[in-house]
Amino acid sequence: MVAPSSAILIGTAVLTCLFMAWVLGANSNSPPFAPAIGANAISTMRAAFVIGVLAAAGALMQGGSISETVGAALIDGVAITPLAATAGLLTAATFMAIGIYTRYPIPAAFATTGAMVGVGLSLGGEPAMATYRRLAIFWALVPIMSGGLAYATATILRRDDVPETLGVPLLAGVVGAIVANVRLGVIPDPTADQGTLASFVARQFGGGPTVAAGVDLGTVLVTIGAGALVFSWVRKRVLVSVESGIRSFLLVLGSIVAFSSGGSQVGLATGPLENLFRTQLGLPGIVLLGLGSVGILAGAWMGAPRLLQATSREYAQLGVRRSIAALVPGFIIAQLAIALGIPISLNNIVLSGVIGGGLAGGSAGVSRRKIGVTIAFWLLTLGSSVLVGYGLYRLLATAIGG
Repeated sequence: MVAPSSAILIGTAVLTCLFMAWVLGANSNSPPFAPAIGANAISTMRAAFVIGVLAAAGALMQGGSISETVGAALIDGVAITPLAATAGLLTAATFMAIGIYTRYPIPAAFATTGAMVGVGLSLGGEPAMATYRRLAIFWALVPIMSGGLAYATATILRRDDVPETLGVPLLAGVVGAIVANVRLGVIPDPTADQGTLASFVARQFGGGPTVAAGVDLGTVLVTIGAGALVFSWVRKRVLVSVESGIRSFLLVLGSIVAFSSGGSQVGLATGPLENLFRTQLGLPGIVLLGLGSVGILAGAWMGAPRLLQATSREYAQLGVRRSIAALVPGFIIAQLAIALGIPISLNNIVLSGVIGGGLAGGSAGVSRRKIGVTIAFWLLTLGSSVLVGYGLYRLLATAIGG
């Protein structure tokens, strides 16, 4: 039987997790649909509803890898206690609140990672240097990857010798092929916890010979077929009306980015409770992800409309083509991060994409001063959240005696 004091600590940790997930749902999932609202492809309230459903689904089906990283791979030698989880989540949520108040987006990934490293060190753990190197390399590459992909995408969409009736469908086909290879928890796979649609369909027909890196011919053919289907669908719509077809693609693109956002963000809320749910309570990981999904869903429905209205005006100034150029890298990098179990900030990716897409037109369209201040905020967040998390846990442990 759980002691009353322990039950209170567990309940507090769960409530803090729900609050963090609520904040993530309200503030971290708006960029994917802001361009579609700015292009009048969907209303604000309908977008908030769809964001909530898609982000919650992504959290449930893709959030496990990042949750495990945040909960177990950031510190060595100790397990995160309910009190430590509460201190870490409170620290991360406070930093995000500061970002909302100052209107400079503070990446939740930086705040949560720093906070959990801080509380882990305060518990007596050792730094997980291998994990830190992996995170640092990926985070450093994000602006380059996102900005570069956005620049290439925007350049293709702007080329006079590549008509939009061909360029946009080709881009959609590439996205469709990638979607077919996204790992989902609901798809069974004999060799992994999560399977892909392409490999699942290929196995129904025998798979075929291996062509490279363990990928069979059937998976390659299904991938090509998925890309061809999406290309055909978007091309038909673009041939009828270029602007209408582009808006339709923008809406679909926003949907899959919102789904990816849920999968990449929920672990920031649920990760600190991994040890509590799996080891102490003996519950499967899907229960914890379900808790995070509920928080993200509630946050999107209750808090996203206001932020959507604000961000959609900014994306309306960008235009639908630059918006597409910003969202494509967001989808690709978010899925890569999920596959590698690396916590990331979607706002960081999208901001880099906006800059890269703007450079294709000769100007980034973003204040250099604001970019500089934003980067400074990010670095300050990472360092100071470690200190605050360390100190807050010590303070709570002394006050409670845990």
